[in-house]
Amino acid sequence: MRSLRPLSLCLLALLLVAGCGSASDDDGPARPGSVKVVATTTQVADFVRAVGGERVEVVQVLQPNSDPHDYEPRPDDVRALLDAPLVFESGDDLDAWMAKVVEASGADPRVVTLAATNITHVAGEESGSEASRYDAHWWHDPRNVEAAIPVIRDALSRANPSVASVYARNARAYLEQIRRLDAGIAACMRHVPAAQRKLVTDHDAFGYFARRYGIDVVGAVIPSQTTAAQPSAGDVAQLTDTIRRERVLAVFPEHSLSRKLAQAIARETGASSAYTLYGDTLGPADSDGATYLAMERHNADAMVQGFSGGGERCRFDAAGAR
Repeated sequence: MRSLRPLSLCLLALLLVAGCGSASDDDGPARPGSVKVVATTTQVADFVRAVGGERVEVVQVLQPNSDPHDYEPRPDDVRALLDAPLVFESGDDLDAWMAKVVEASGADPRVVTLAATNITHVAGEESGSEASRYDAHWWHDPRNVEAAIPVIRDALSRANPSVASVYARNARAYLEQIRRLDAGIAACMRHVPAAQRKLVTDHDAFGYFARRYGIDVVGAVIPSQTTAAQPSAGDVAQLTDTIRRERVLAVFPEHSLSRKLAQAIARETGASSAYTLYGDTLGPADSDGATYLAMERHNADAMVQGFSGGGERCRFDAAGAR
């Protein structure tokens, strides 16, 4: 990652002349009765909004369809911290860049790392750091989100105790939606025989989802849990052979990554590449992945269609159950 020294210099300019980048509407002080927080990723911001409702103002660092693995912090990210008492980050190295943003700001917000809460981890990739031992995509198991929501509730309540009852009520309602989502996805997956649930994605981001719903991760175009890696010609050839041998019916591109290589591998092997997934990030407001709940419903439906050759669908009711 590049040095954040330019951010520190820009912060000084901000303090002197209120310049260096354009502030968004969310960069000002929080409305009376609400608390301003910074959230690093699209999923984390969505969780915080679900719990905080109208009593929270969220400055979201990453925008839809942006890759957290290679994000370069901006001066506006530093400025957002100046009057935010809370920072929510995902953790497990996915948004490790946030620590340098906090340092560059000179502010002292409380930083809540959701991956450090009582979630059940999937093994990650050893690369020398403690956090890299765990797969960073913990939210793809709804039970982990269920564990994170009380942590968000308690942190918001501590920062804004006068409306703690609102946060508690919102958290209860959202937890019920998470449980219905989990049950609905599990019910839908049972319509596809376990032997057909063979997953090939753009990168290795769905280990939690696969473990929760009985899916066999056959391979990934980028054979890594970070998109910063690049596949070699040998990796691609090996994956192509595996897809043929395992008779995989679909290769699943991701919305936030280039689809060209996944589509080429699908053409080479006769697999479909028609079903896309949301892996590291939510989609835009008008997309099927605009919220966490919508994202996971979309992913489940796409996988079931791909696994079944288009013969099955996941159809969720308004409450999230199938």
